[in-house]
Amino acid sequence: MRKAILVLLLSLGLTAGCSVNPVTGERQLVLMSTAQEIELGRQNYAPMQQSQGGQYDVDPQLTAYVRGVGNKVAAQSGVDLPYEFVVLNNSVPNAWALPGGKIAINRGLLTELESESELAAVLGHEAVHSAARHSAQQQTRAMILQAGMIGTAIAVRDNEYGNLIVGGANLLAQAGLARYGRKAELESDAYGMNFMSKAGYDPQGAVDLQQTFVRLSEGRQTDWLSGLFASHPPSTERVAANRARAANLPAGGMEGKREYAAAMARTMQLKPAYDEYDEGRKALADKNLDQALVHANKALSLFSGEAHFHALRGDIRFAQDNHDWAVTNYTRAIERRDEFFYYHLQRGLARKEIGQQSTAVTDLERSLQLLPTAPAHYALGDIAKQRGDRNAAIQHYKVVAQGGGDYGKAAMGELARLELPSNPSAYIPTACSADGSGNLVVAIRNDTSVQVTGIQVGVVYADSSGRQQQRNFAIRGQVPPGQIASVNTGMGPYTAGTSCPAQVVAAEVAE
Repeated sequence: MRKAILVLLLSLGLTAGCSVNPVTGERQLVLMSTAQEIELGRQNYAPMQQSQGGQYDVDPQLTAYVRGVGNKVAAQSGVDLPYEFVVLNNSVPNAWALPGGKIAINRGLLTELESESELAAVLGHEAVHSAARHSAQQQTRAMILQAGMIGTAIAVRDNEYGNLIVGGANLLAQAGLARYGRKAELESDAYGMNFMSKAGYDPQGAVDLQQTFVRLSEGRQTDWLSGLFASHPPSTERVAANRARAANLPAGGMEGKREYAAAMARTMQLKPAYDEYDEGRKALADKNLDQALVHANKALSLFSGEAHFHALRGDIRFAQDNHDWAVTNYTRAIERRDEFFYYHLQRGLARKEIGQQSTAVTDLERSLQLLPTAPAHYALGDIAKQRGDRNAAIQHYKVVAQGGGDYGKAAMGELARLELPSNPSAYIPTACSADGSGNLVVAIRNDTSVQVTGIQVGVVYADSSGRQQQRNFAIRGQVPPGQIASVNTGMGPYTAGTSCPAQVVAAEVAE
């Protein structure tokens, strides 16, 4: 197995061994090059932004301000990375960093900060995660663990080896939202304070920041618990460590309360509108459509320029089965922000409901360009099936089926309906055994998510002249999803453990 793991690492083009942490100077095991990290961050930055609400573009001066502070702090890292900083249109207080210096901070966190030095502390902390290669270290540990876990699968199916590892590594691209360990968090706090101090900021801002986090985590701020604290858990230990480090750093740096207030003026002015929007989302999730509409209308009366507010009203109309009005609302959202997947997805789904298939396809495909989602692929599969394009439908449903969940289960059902008649053995595997008399018993398992009937098992055998023949046996009745049924063929003798001469040759979905 150790040899197999070594082959794995070499096949990925990774150099096993220790490298020097560019921030701390410590030696560490990292199985990913800096170039690979940068490319991983670049590929995932836009999709991650889409999945977190998209960019906050109604206050471009604020984004420019955040970018300026971020670049100022990151310049002190001494690590040459293509740093980028964006503000996301999300009310949940959070910030994250992808490998290669791709950093994001939510509008909801900015509204909780009180000074430029606190902002510098947040961005410095995230810059350390990138510069110190915390994501790469995290992925290294995961890859080594995964290599051990899949040893049995490798031994059985060597051809799946590469696919398993690549898939696992791709999933780890979500490391920007993963929970870092205690050492990484304390390290990011410490070196982030060094960065901000060298950039001219008062390191007390980092102490104030952690004190705020602890206070909020002890209250009833559930959004905080699900956002920033899920990936950056606060603690009194971190407050004490920051306070001790601040005492050893130069005093008198910039606090920047007035500068921060000036930069945040427009966003703070708009905060009541976003608060109404958030309440509307909560009411919609609780299926209180009338109350959700009240909040949506209030948000729009306070600020009609935010596309999210129009999309909320569209979602309410959609839930009310008023799909024509939903299309109108989503169109208004798209007119204000064309580069966000959700508006195109929802308009496509609404258009599908009212029979506008051509424009629905255009919208759904546009949404996939921005962010691949199960609902879009599933809807495109439905439309392709209705149009008689079996191959396209299968392609879309297969993408969805790989993701699991409710959509994945439904997609598996659709795939069974489309493919079961022509390829039943792919969905209903067989196993052979012998009864007490040595006769062949064939068991089948329904691996689909639907009831199956009309199952025929074909048994291949050699006749007296040595010619290959096939005899079919029926599995009577319906077989529920995941269930096993069997038939005694009366053919023998069959030696248990030898090659199974049977496979399913016919089956259909029991509608």
